[in-house]
Amino acid sequence: MAMIELREVSKLFGPAAQQAARLVQEGWTKERLAKEKQLVLAVNRVNLHIEEGEIFVIMGLSGSGKSTLVRMFNRLIEPTSGDIVVRGRSVTGMNGKELRELRRKTVGMVFQKFALLPHRTVLSNVEFGLEIQGVPKKERATKAEQALQLVGLDGWSDKMPDELSGGMQQRVGLARALANDPDVLLMDEAFSALDPLIRRSMQDELLELQLNMKKTIVFITHDLDEALRLGDKIALMRDGAVVQVGTPEEIMMQPANEYVERFVEEADLSKVLTAEHIMRRPETIGLDRGPRVALQLMRERGISNLFVVDRSQTLLGVISADDASEAVRTNRSLADIVNREAPSVSPQTLLNDLFEICSSSRFPVAVVNERSRLVGVIVRGAVLGALAGQIPQKGAMADVSESTS
Repeated sequence: MAMIELREVSKLFGPAAQQAARLVQEGWTKERLAKEKQLVLAVNRVNLHIEEGEIFVIMGLSGSGKSTLVRMFNRLIEPTSGDIVVRGRSVTGMNGKELRELRRKTVGMVFQKFALLPHRTVLSNVEFGLEIQGVPKKERATKAEQALQLVGLDGWSDKMPDELSGGMQQRVGLARALANDPDVLLMDEAFSALDPLIRRSMQDELLELQLNMKKTIVFITHDLDEALRLGDKIALMRDGAVVQVGTPEEIMMQPANEYVERFVEEADLSKVLTAEHIMRRPETIGLDRGPRVALQLMRERGISNLFVVDRSQTLLGVISADDASEAVRTNRSLADIVNREAPSVSPQTLLNDLFEICSSSRFPVAVVNERSRLVGVIVRGAVLGALAGQIPQKGAMADVSESTS
């Protein structure tokens, strides 16, 4: 079951909007509604399926409807039509009491503006939502301290908001939302008011937090790089409608239409493509073979390195042609010459993080899975080739027909 589902959700602003909802279902355009009915179509028949534990990014330019959409998740803005379902329960059908309970316990929100109370301490700001709920003082202080610790602000409880930097104030806003331990966290342009360096730091912290929290996060942004960096899935909006939903890779590599293509054409591929996209089939040898066999294999395959694996394909290291030749001359075994410090990365490592690794190593970079099994190899030229658009189809790993040195 999805954590959140949106079914044909629309929002009209203007006179008799509720009565005009059927016109949206009939396919009236934004322009026609504005001209003939003086209505603004802010959100147009949106369908979304958001899985538990994922960071789902909704992005688009200013006026695309993304902030209106997210505010309908907890009915800060009332939908004109359609249904919003959270954990199997219809939000649109909730009465006042049920809705308040949803906002207190299930869905937390972090806004672009920090909205901290200037006369309260950091701890008191984080406690505020719990205080409104009537949580006992000792319990809410404990929960607030735990939330501050999560966002790296333990030790700052007694400070006032004006003593904190912008990034720290945003952390307090995040801690306040986390103190309730909600299942869903809505973040509306939460980092856009921060300067670029602090913004990058907050993105890093959110990703690190998510490793432990496993919350369902709906993140609103107009910044493509931010969406690509944070999102497990991305929904791109235009004029109130969702024009494409997909993984960052799908949005970048398989744009649904010309608008999406234009939107992503300036994006940095190194922040989307991973080692898995550019790795090649590894050439391997077992430790039970000798250096003469290794040299023969390298000559036959036109390569200058071999990866050493055990019977279960667990990576043990790498040997070079020079090392194998020296072993033959000095009558040494393969185990004596294997380099066990060769670099390795996971299949999910971004190209952006591969540049330095590839440039500083005299060996190709091994790609290993979570069980340390060798699944691929990356040569230096593959990284640059990928950025130039020479990307093997995913799942059809390229053969190593060139030197892997």
